[in-house]
Amino acid sequence: MRCPSCDYPESKVVDSRPSDDGTTIRRRRECLSCKHRFTTYERLGDTPLLVTKSDGSSETYDRNKLMRGVTVACAKRPITPDQITSLIDSIESELRAAPRNEVTSKDLGTKVLERLESLDDVAYVRFASVYKDFQNIEEFASALEELR
Repeated sequence: MRCPSCDYPESKVVDSRPSDDGTTIRRRRECLSCKHRFTTYERLGDTPLLVTKSDGSSETYDRNKLMRGVTVACAKRPITPDQITSLIDSIESELRAAPRNEVTSKDLGTKVLERLESLDDVAYVRFASVYKDFQNIEEFASALEELR
């Protein structure tokens, strides 16, 4: 593992423990050159998930892309980074437990909305406004009404 500080290619593991959900391993590492400490996370390497977009094209599922979208929706809300990570982890667990390794972008967005609805109303509406591509104020008002 390359050091993020000095780019030295070797490090040693100082501490290793499983994450709360048991799907990742958290490792504290120390660079053998500059002694900088950093954290890495290891996930099981299995078949990649594919996301089928509305135009019919497919792309590999990108956790960071989903994380960015949820983080933007949750900006300046009383939601911790751990809650966002937990939300993403639960979606990934559900997707990996499914018999197919392919999901539509619509289904993925619906899974996010289901979880955001119980977490925070404002984050839900923010995500829905992008996901559902609101074209006018009536569509926005309808989404707000559904929350009541």
